[in-house]
Amino acid sequence: MDMESHNMTLSAVLMALISSATTATTNNNVNQDLVVAIAEMQTANYFTFVMLINMAPPSLIQANNVTFLMPNDRTLAKTTIPENNGVVDFLLRHSIPSPLLFDHLVHIPTGSIIPSSEPKFMLHISNNGRKSFYLNNVRIISPNICTAGSSIRCHGIDGVVKAIATVNPSPSCSNSSSPMAAATPPSPSWPPPSSVAASPVGTPSNAPPPTDQSGSPKKSGSSQPLPFGGLSLGLMMAFLLVFLI
Repeated sequence: MDMESHNMTLSAVLMALISSATTATTNNNVNQDLVVAIAEMQTANYFTFVMLINMAPPSLIQANNVTFLMPNDRTLAKTTIPENNGVVDFLLRHSIPSPLLFDHLVHIPTGSIIPSSEPKFMLHISNNGRKSFYLNNVRIISPNICTAGSSIRCHGIDGVVKAIATVNPSPSCSNSSSPMAAATPPSPSWPPPSSVAASPVGTPSNAPPPTDQSGSPKKSGSSQPLPFGGLSLGLMMAFLLVFLI
């Protein structure tokens, strides 16, 4: 083997050793942060959550910076976790893929949405101050439990994180969607016609009394015109009897 080949082989071995040392150092740092965080969790009496972390695959935590959202032991004692990937799914939903102190979280405004470590599971923020900071349905009640390490943070919460149901608005009818239709007042309900309107067509109830050919109105209750210039039948018979005698 010539000198040039020997140098190339030595360089390759040195690069491999440097890469291995860097990876080991990184893993040791992450492992050390996890050991420190677990100690802080146990000091704060989050033993059941520590048990879930120990049950998860090591790569779940070593590969990521993370903020854990931890229910307390009493809450977890009442929680059923499925066997198949249940622990992993639980930890992913109860963590944020970034190490965030509470001072960072409290600056996120209400209505914001941040991702959990599970890509499709989102956390909706309701920020009403340090004592009323909610992620979905849970409130942070014990902030900044894990602070000593550089890559892991954790906060105590008052329940198990649940998904926020998204309710689609019910479709509105076509009439209500039109502003003109919404602004049109209802038609008035007219009263039924009175009995006065039942009079014959063309004869109003307040028509003036009929008049004769001379144009003078006839008075109600007056007698009809008498024959023979106004003489009665009795006078005519008496006149004929006197004339005949």
